[in-house]
Amino acid sequence: MKKLLKSKRGEGYFDIVIVVLVVVMVIALIMAVAPVVAKIQLDNYADELVREAEISGRIGSETTARAQVLTERTGIKPTIQWSRSGKVQLNQEFTVTCTYKIDIGFGEFGSFPVMLTAKASGRSEVYWKS
Repeated sequence: MKKLLKSKRGEGYFDIVIVVLVVVMVIALIMAVAPVVAKIQLDNYADELVREAEISGRIGSETTARAQVLTERTGIKPTIQWSRSGKVQLNQEFTVTCTYKIDIGFGEFGSFPVMLTAKASGRSEVYWKS
């Protein structure tokens, strides 16, 4: 019996099983966290676009320029839809909806798309004379 307990035969199999289990858990963690990070970026993207529209009082060239800066900074290029365009009078409400498709997985193997949506609303801070 002592001879069986001291034997090291088969010990490598347990090491391999543990390593494979750890690798699978790390991959699952990465796949779970990737969409969360992208969603946070998309929410911040929408919030900054709304803030730009609030300050400038219009939806147009200013917000388009801000979207280009945000795209360069974050690396994401969402589809942007505004509830209105042009000049926005003081205290009038507007919303922006940003949608972005992210592929999670490993390239083409095991990859599947996830559609993320971020909405933000604001009110103009500019009074336009008629």
